[in-house]
Amino acid sequence: MSTWKTPIALGIFALIAIVLFVGLRREGSSTFRLSTASDFIQLPELVTPTFPTGIVFTLLLIAAVVWSAFRVSRGQHVRLWVIAVFAVVFLAGFLTWASAGETLPVPGLLIGAVGLSTPLIFGALGGVIGERVGVVNVAIEGQLLAGAFVSAVVASATQQPLLGLVAAMVAGVLVSFVLAAFAIKYVVDQVIVGVVLNVLVTGLTSFLYSTVLSPNQETLNSPPRFERIEIPLLSQIPIVGPVLFRQTIIVYLMYIAVAVVWFALFKTRWGLRVRSVGEHPQAADTVGINVNRTRFWTVSLAGAIAGLGGAFYTLGSVGGFTKEMTAGNGFIALAAVIFGRWDPIKATLAALLFGFASNLQSVLSIIGSPVPSEFMLMLPYVVTIFAVAGLVGQSKAPAASGKAYIKQ
Repeated sequence: MSTWKTPIALGIFALIAIVLFVGLRREGSSTFRLSTASDFIQLPELVTPTFPTGIVFTLLLIAAVVWSAFRVSRGQHVRLWVIAVFAVVFLAGFLTWASAGETLPVPGLLIGAVGLSTPLIFGALGGVIGERVGVVNVAIEGQLLAGAFVSAVVASATQQPLLGLVAAMVAGVLVSFVLAAFAIKYVVDQVIVGVVLNVLVTGLTSFLYSTVLSPNQETLNSPPRFERIEIPLLSQIPIVGPVLFRQTIIVYLMYIAVAVVWFALFKTRWGLRVRSVGEHPQAADTVGINVNRTRFWTVSLAGAIAGLGGAFYTLGSVGGFTKEMTAGNGFIALAAVIFGRWDPIKATLAALLFGFASNLQSVLSIIGSPVPSEFMLMLPYVVTIFAVAGLVGQSKAPAASGKAYIKQ
């Protein structure tokens, strides 16, 4: 059945475009730098007149809203590609308006977006696996934070970042063990267990940071970080090369994880068992699948993947551990799971969207955009609200997600 939520959401963004691009018009030209110094082919800078370009983008957005409303009025769904094109056009128009009179480094914007998205993607993959098997993984935040803390300590003590990476996975598994034990074996409400675990891990890591890491900063909180690895030829492709192929080993593992999780869930017998347990555990039980054992070990795997995301903070990005350094990203990852309709690829794209929104405020601040910093700081959360409440209102979780299974 068609829904008016999508046309309404698109209409709100179109109205914002009218206010910004027309009502708050900016004169001059917007310049987009498309290449870095080490690219094999140097692309020329793209210069566009700000106000006329904004008018064109606004008209395109209005046309998309009218088209989506027309389809819904006829009882038809709005195609996903329409939403995707709308998002790209709005983004291009906003960047053109915000960078009037300035030069926007596109590769730098995208590189930062991938970096901020990496822990979100690992967390979202863990959330997708957990919910596909029937367990709501609200503890993603705790798994990320535990992975960041343990990886920092182990890598600092051993001066081996690979050992820190493994330790982060173990930390994520341990948090998942607690979630699985209470939610599956003792049938405690999964959401409550997840929230309690987040609070527990946050308090425990903060306490250990103050009492153990801070007095021993050099030995326990100075982890070596992974160096960026440039893939020959691919890393020199303009725009794509610096963004995707000049990254650390954790980002390359993220590429592999997305592909493996998608393939395993939808193309293997294991994935069929996992999805059957998440959709109809009674039917799975009747054909010989041990429902609770499958849930327990699958949730543990989800924790290991989320732990890798935590390691990115200390071994691939920030460096040393700090209190609450995940800053609520576990909940953004959970939103990406819903936005991505419990699909690994779509959840990854949603996480990339949230990461891009987070990085955009930093880049616009650097180039001196007049957009208020307070607005840019709240942008990722605004995107999350619109994405979850407006654009995917009809999406349905796996039927048994969040429901404990007690064998009769």
